[in-house]
Amino acid sequence: MFVKKSISNGRVFLVYAQGYRKNGKVRHKTIEKIGYLDELEKEYEDPIAHFKALAKEKSKEDITEFTIKNLKTKVIDDSSKSKNLGYVALREIYKELGLEQFFNDKNKNLKIEYDLNKIFALLVYSRIMYPGSKKETYEGREKFFENFDNFELQDVYRSLDYFNQYKEEIEALLWNNTKDTYNRKTDNLYYDCTNYYFEINYNDTDLVDEEGNIIEKGYRKRGPEKNHRPDPIIEMGLLMDSTNIPISFDLFPGNESEKLSLLPITRKTKLNCNLGRTVIVADRGLNTSDNIYFLAGNNHKSSLDGYIYGQSVRGADENFKKWVLDQSGYIEELVTDENGSPETFRQMIFEDGIFKGYEKKNVIFKHKSRTYPKELNVTIDKNSKKKRKVITDQKQMVYYSQKYADKQKRDRNLMIERAKDLIANPQKYNRVTASGSAAYINNIKFDKTTGAVADGLNLSLKLDKIEEEEKYDGYYSIVTSELKMTDQELRNRYRGLAKIEETFKITKSELNARPVLVWTKEHIESHFLTCFVALVITRLLEIKLNKKYSIHKIIDSIKKYNSITIEHDLCIQNYNDQIINDLGNILGIDFSRKYLTLSEIKKIFFKK
Repeated sequence: MFVKKSISNGRVFLVYAQGYRKNGKVRHKTIEKIGYLDELEKEYEDPIAHFKALAKEKSKEDITEFTIKNLKTKVIDDSSKSKNLGYVALREIYKELGLEQFFNDKNKNLKIEYDLNKIFALLVYSRIMYPGSKKETYEGREKFFENFDNFELQDVYRSLDYFNQYKEEIEALLWNNTKDTYNRKTDNLYYDCTNYYFEINYNDTDLVDEEGNIIEKGYRKRGPEKNHRPDPIIEMGLLMDSTNIPISFDLFPGNESEKLSLLPITRKTKLNCNLGRTVIVADRGLNTSDNIYFLAGNNHKSSLDGYIYGQSVRGADENFKKWVLDQSGYIEELVTDENGSPETFRQMIFEDGIFKGYEKKNVIFKHKSRTYPKELNVTIDKNSKKKRKVITDQKQMVYYSQKYADKQKRDRNLMIERAKDLIANPQKYNRVTASGSAAYINNIKFDKTTGAVADGLNLSLKLDKIEEEEKYDGYYSIVTSELKMTDQELRNRYRGLAKIEETFKITKSELNARPVLVWTKEHIESHFLTCFVALVITRLLEIKLNKKYSIHKIIDSIKKYNSITIEHDLCIQNYNDQIINDLGNILGIDFSRKYLTLSEIKKIFFKK
């Protein structure tokens, strides 16, 4: 309830009024007449201040009586729609990151009518809570308590042309506003790639000049898609720190090798975020001569960065394989978890080749390492592709795990069984369904048009390949420029790479980054920028909650914390759990109350 002034017969008239929503818009209704201001001034020194104070008290006293009386006649209307309040946790982090101020500043210098901050915030909140197309996001904007009515759907698409221009500024903003607060460290940066497919039947064409030189590469191109789909894809490279918070990302055409993506994003991010020396951790797919040399050089220049890469044992040279299989020099250690308890696994038990069950075993870390003069063939001229040989010192560490050996054996046996079935029934398979198994079959070929197994082939198992692979079951190697790093530290740092794979899963499951449903390069980049910011916010929320809950559970709880206006300005909250309570403690908000007034909710959302 509040005091409202109006003009009646040329005189100021005061009434008690109450705000309410209808069709998504705020309306006012008169609750009680007070009187003409000029007459009230004869009785009160400051009538407006006096009646404002009374209005505040009357709100507290009358709201219950007013609500109960009117509940008997209350009918369902648009003002009874459920509004989400849980996203205030996302909104607080969004503001903490400086994004609200960033976009407000940008708006001041642009001749546009729509609000970039409101649009970007809506896209980010919806990507976390209600992922969908830009149209679905716009149409679902009333799910949020905040008003997102000051722009049209076409403005959402227009804004995408601006967002992609701000990508590097936003990455730097997020880094600078979190590096100290969240104690982010860059001694390790994890890098990996994934791809997102588009359900279209064509590749994007390259933009070329009159001489045929490529000015701009098409994005959506057919390439090695993770699930072996034939659709055009876009590749994404993601750089993440050891706190599991992403720092930057890059997109590149789906037909380009991910091996070429590491150095550009590393150099650009270090410059953009003003980072010092770091060690890049990546899987064996990024382990190339150029990536080794241009990160670590000859190991004697302290200004250069370092690397930790996975190294394929089976794909290594004969000298390396011989060293791995030579059992001299190996050290055995019991692997323990963060509490000091031994890690265990279930080892398969066989008798006469027949599986009998599992036996619980401790995980033994059997390892050895050496410093080795690694010979590299380094590209010195991209245009001519000339290479030169250089030598750089490299620490090479190999370890053996029975748990890993069992997994490799199990995975290979599945492929071999399918290979046997393919040999017996080739008509059942094609290039996609034979993936993995085909590597164990001699003479296999596929029809270039249909992808089916070609007719008239003399198929047989590659027994020599199977025998060779079995020698190296359980062995894994990691190589690094950090010559003084211990074997255990090297392995622990490399194991952190699994977190980036988990991060990709979040973008594809909780955040539903695809289907993308926009088509131009600028709009595609802006789409993934909103996904990137949504990912950063969810990771920060996870950290604020001390990593007690999964991101899936956090989002689920936030989505369930909704409010419905039941009468007058009284709202009822319909959900509570421990995650909501913990968020309330972090944000300084009492989320346990069943009833809140609209004014109290506004104070939560728009506090200074």
